[in-house]
Amino acid sequence: MAKEAGQKALADAGIPYSAVEQACVGYVYGDSTCGQRAIYHGLGLTGIPIINVNNNCATGSTALFMARQLVEGGLADCVLALGFERMAKGSLNSGFSDRTNPIDKHLEIMINKYGLASAPVAPQMFASAGKEHMEKYGTNPEYFAKIAWKNHSHSTNNPYSQFQKEYTLDEVLNSRKIFDFLTVLQCCPTSNGAAAAILASEEFVKRHQLQPKAVEILAQVMATDYPSTFEENSCMKMVGYDMTKKAAEKCFEIAGLKPTDVDVIELHDCFSVNELITYEALGLCPEGKACELIDRGDNTYGGKWVINPSGGLISKGHPLGATGLAQCAELCWQLRGLAGRRQVPGAKVALQHNLGIGGAAVLTLYGRSPRSQHRPCCGCASQCSC
Repeated sequence: MAKEAGQKALADAGIPYSAVEQACVGYVYGDSTCGQRAIYHGLGLTGIPIINVNNNCATGSTALFMARQLVEGGLADCVLALGFERMAKGSLNSGFSDRTNPIDKHLEIMINKYGLASAPVAPQMFASAGKEHMEKYGTNPEYFAKIAWKNHSHSTNNPYSQFQKEYTLDEVLNSRKIFDFLTVLQCCPTSNGAAAAILASEEFVKRHQLQPKAVEILAQVMATDYPSTFEENSCMKMVGYDMTKKAAEKCFEIAGLKPTDVDVIELHDCFSVNELITYEALGLCPEGKACELIDRGDNTYGGKWVINPSGGLISKGHPLGATGLAQCAELCWQLRGLAGRRQVPGAKVALQHNLGIGGAAVLTLYGRSPRSQHRPCCGCASQCSC
């Protein structure tokens, strides 16, 4: 998978692997130096620095973040960001029972507020955030299902999507219960997949005549947990609300843009709940008004934004180390007009949101027509899944 994704990204750019000066490789489950193994036997042996990255579900976008910093800082002109994952069947579990769980303090918030059931932990965490939103704003749980319904519909146009079947709203609501109101069709599946992107300086883009393919990273911000995550007894904040909100505000400020300037969005819908609360964290609507955004149809074709045209994590899949780069690939295709039947008409500005509990949130704004030699270009991207 990693070989295929890397080769496709290089082929899209029309450059050999020998042009790549460094590589940042993301995966969550695997032994040390898996990045080297994937690149050595998939792309080549050129002696370049290869940096392995693990940042939970934000791993792919963390690799992208590191690659962007290398280019923006003038340390390299061309960097490969690669992510992949082969996941075990079943729900996510900690691999080390003989040491402290890194999200133990996050779990304490949920346990103190709603308790801990004998069910998979991740669905409990996000269902608890949904319950909090329901209690605070009177949200009907049907709105969470509407988001999954929309994403499954979008995925029917994505050949890379793990699931490409359209469901009715009733089918989403009445599918197998995972925890509380969350049904299986509102949860991301276990996935295997890989994705890659080539990050390059504007000088490199011009030298290799990649301008027609280049997509500019207008701004990118990574945030980790703030004191409010642990001090306010909030399950929404426990799952990254404040990380997302503050990273988004800073990202828009750097780019000199507003949420209304964005055309297409790929956001971290690991569970339907997270997509809904993220609408508010990103500033797409006031807090407590996400349901009104959904009622207006402002999250799909014909509305203000098309959110998760790929089908999102719920339907496209969520191979942890690849997800952030798969989002990047989708948005690059959208801005280049290469998204086929899921193309957002006239897309010029795109927003990416990738989240990892524990935690990290990476926000990236993309646009066409590179303007600054100091801003790196995400020229070419690819993904594959199985």
